[in-house]
Amino acid sequence: MTRKVRELGEFPLIDRIVARLPRPLPDVRVGPGDDVAALDLGTGRWLLATCDVQVAGVHFLPASCDPHRLGRRCAAVNLSDVAAAGGRPTHFLVSLVLPADTDVAFVDALIDGIAAECQRHDADVIGGNVSSGPVLTVDLTLFGEVAAGEMLRRDGARAGDSVLVTGQLGAAAAGLLLTRRPELGARLSAAAVEEARRAFETPSARVEEGRALVRAGGASAAIDLSDGLAADLAHLCDRSDVGVRLDADSLPVAYAAREVAAACGIDGLDLALGGGEDYELLFTARADRVDALVEAVRGCGTRATVIGEVVGPAAGRSVRERDGRERPLGRAGFSHFGEQTD
Repeated sequence: MTRKVRELGEFPLIDRIVARLPRPLPDVRVGPGDDVAALDLGTGRWLLATCDVQVAGVHFLPASCDPHRLGRRCAAVNLSDVAAAGGRPTHFLVSLVLPADTDVAFVDALIDGIAAECQRHDADVIGGNVSSGPVLTVDLTLFGEVAAGEMLRRDGARAGDSVLVTGQLGAAAAGLLLTRRPELGARLSAAAVEEARRAFETPSARVEEGRALVRAGGASAAIDLSDGLAADLAHLCDRSDVGVRLDADSLPVAYAAREVAAACGIDGLDLALGGGEDYELLFTARADRVDALVEAVRGCGTRATVIGEVVGPAAGRSVRERDGRERPLGRAGFSHFGEQTD
């Protein structure tokens, strides 16, 4: 009997694909399993490469989305991967799959949005491809660079390190809930609605913050929060072979997440842990470098918060609740093919 990808799950599928591929060439310094790949060009710099695809009906709804914001979002998703590596973004490739009845004005606004996000980070678009197809799809590849050996990776966390996160969590998940249940807007403050929609539709990649971490030194591992704090932290723990203990009271839950969660009768903490698409940076650091790194991120106009500590793998992965009890962290978050992640 054949097995379906929905039965296998996203990350086991990725592992299966990687196992069937040729071994990386000698110039590959970082291959599959991190936010970006890194190639050593022998010039004292590493070339970074990442790609991401956004599919109508999966990642966005064309009938209800603003195409300019969609373009910005598509670019930001890739920029966030380079940010997590502490790199400088440089060049995009843009490929589009367009149904034949797509409005040209929609495409114009989409490209204008990609261009606007490029300009924010001094990147450009150097090529791509256009094809017809039944489902609108935006596929971006981004190149970047970082000094040799300075790339932030997922595999450097060690027991005793602190766990930190930039910005606030859960607002994007709140925005997704508003998109699915627009009637909630009538029960919320205008400020919460705007914060939630902005976070979901036009996330801002923490590129400058990632570069600031590299310049300051002492960040042992990093990942961007695309699937959700719990899921992405689990990826980092898997790669570093460590456990983690988070403090629920320390999590910077966004105002919009708290208000939307209350309207839905759920805990805002759940949106912060499992909502996904925050595109903040999660990073670990030696205790003696925490203050310097917090200050480096503050210099970019962004707050960094200590939310827990790295522990040995035998200690597991847990969250200390507000009442002092601990519960398993789980892996709650977004995953393709509909499999459970917690």
